[in-house]
Amino acid sequence: EADTRTYQPQTTKISMPRFIALLFALRLATVSSSTSSPPVPVSSPFVFDIANQRPVSFRSGPFKAVLSKWENARDLALLEQSVEDHNAEIVATAPDVVSAVTSRRLIVLPLDERFDPPAGMFSHGHVQTGDKMSLPACFWQAIQKKVAEVPWLFEVSRVDGVTGTRAVMPIGQEDAGLERVCGGAIDFRSPSNYVFLPRWMMLALALKPRDVVDVRLIEDVPPGSAVRLRPHRSEFLQISNHQAVLETELKHYSALTRGSTIPFDYMGKRYHFDVVDLRSSPRGEKVPMAKVQDCDLAAEFTKAKDQMKAKDKKK
Repeated sequence: EADTRTYQPQTTKISMPRFIALLFALRLATVSSSTSSPPVPVSSPFVFDIANQRPVSFRSGPFKAVLSKWENARDLALLEQSVEDHNAEIVATAPDVVSAVTSRRLIVLPLDERFDPPAGMFSHGHVQTGDKMSLPACFWQAIQKKVAEVPWLFEVSRVDGVTGTRAVMPIGQEDAGLERVCGGAIDFRSPSNYVFLPRWMMLALALKPRDVVDVRLIEDVPPGSAVRLRPHRSEFLQISNHQAVLETELKHYSALTRGSTIPFDYMGKRYHFDVVDLRSSPRGEKVPMAKVQDCDLAAEFTKAKDQMKAKDKKK
């Protein structure tokens, strides 16, 4: 049964002295431009630039620290309001009740171990080695209203002019240049304006925390018939039962996206694989996305990435 509880962020009670200090800081913000540097203007209200966040330090005095903290909170509030207004427009202009809940514009945050399901549940221990994301409760309503069949799949896509600039990739990893990926849900308890994504999915779309994306329930992803994977390390292919390991770990992915890099864990080690090719069933057509859950999927490996690099060095 899907978890539909709402994630509740911690709240802090403001004492009277702190409240007075905050009011004084607000007054400073209106009468003095020298207390802090103005934020760099951005082209879209949906862009949250972490570089514009002001450092909070009491070394420059308590009032400046409070003011910096308030300005940072204001920037985030403006972002949340922009997303909320856009989603309200989706609901107001939807032709029917189903369309009103099947898509949302959401702020991205990284999924972490706090979302790990209890021991005994299928996705336990696979927060980062699966394709499951934490979604707002409206998507659970969408599933119920559409009577959607499993696997429930959701497309996460970058939006031109809305999503921030592509993130810088970690050393040793290239930007796949993907604009969309799809996956399943680990629960439906994130706040209404947020989606929590596993790290590999954020890297696939080159997303940064608090980037803005569009998410929608999709039902047109074809079942997969074949997948070709490129291991990053040839060490994985030396495992005696690596094909069985692959079949076991793929069960934690509802779907795959061509061009993405997915992780598996085995014997305390994490292995990464590029999804090189995907074929649909029954015609074997090349597709950008394919369901792998409850599918008879033929999987094969190409030459490992480290072997390709070693060959290039010899040349």
